Amino acid sequence: MVQTAFHEMPDGPRIAFRYAPGAGPCVVFLPGYKSDMAGGKATALFEAAREAGRGCLLLDYSGCGESSGDFAQGTLSRWREEVLGLIAALGLDEVVLVGSSMGGWLMLLVALALPAHRIAGLVGVAPAPDFTDWGTPPDEQTRLAAGETILAENPYGPEPTPTHPGFWADGQRQRLLGTQIAIDAPVRLLHGQADPDVPWSISLRLAEALRSADVQVTLIKDGDHRLSRGADIALLLEVAGALARWPR
Repeated sequence: MVQTAFHEMPDGPRIAFRYAPGAGPCVVFLPGYKSDMAGGKATALFEAAREAGRGCLLLDYSGCGESSGDFAQGTLSRWREEVLGLIAALGLDEVVLVGSSMGGWLMLLVALALPAHRIAGLVGVAPAPDFTDWGTPPDEQTRLAAGETILAENPYGPEPTPTHPGFWADGQRQRLLGTQIAIDAPVRLLHGQADPDVPWSISLRLAEALRSADVQVTLIKDGDHRLSRGADIALLLEVAGALARWPR
């Protein structure tokens, strides 16, 4: 078992991470909203990379999991800087970014911030770019703009899911789907057609918006939002491993 380590950000939070060094591009897994590095997809990627002798990095955003910080202060911009800070601190020259749900939005922002030659590929699992816009009803957007926190029913746990005004406002500034996304690396998008949270049409919109000519969308007809069944994870390992040049 690789022990959790911590990276201290200049503005205070200690970012929890697990890192396994190895040959080839390092797979960096970016969890979804209010998720952490202990999930099934993250753990499976980490163990598969270690078995293949390849690099893998898992992390918890500030305010999530084992990291310090206040979740209410979390934004895409803040979490992007945490990911970039870890990549720099560990000296990762080339990465494959794997983003789940909100992490699929964050992987795009991270890729746009890194030099193109350092991006070996991107894998989005039910990616949700711009969900502060298309995923937030107009009345809730009005309340968020006025400084109110919105609490929504959480189908994955007992506590309601909060959307804080700062996160929403930052997300609105980070929208990507309305213009060409200047990423030229290979991109693979996996999306369940039974996803109740992120319409699979978002992956098609993302594929169209990406500048890269090497974009593939795989639709899983009975797949849900998490895509964490055995067959789903096997597909993720195959796709991510191919971009990271894992030995077969």
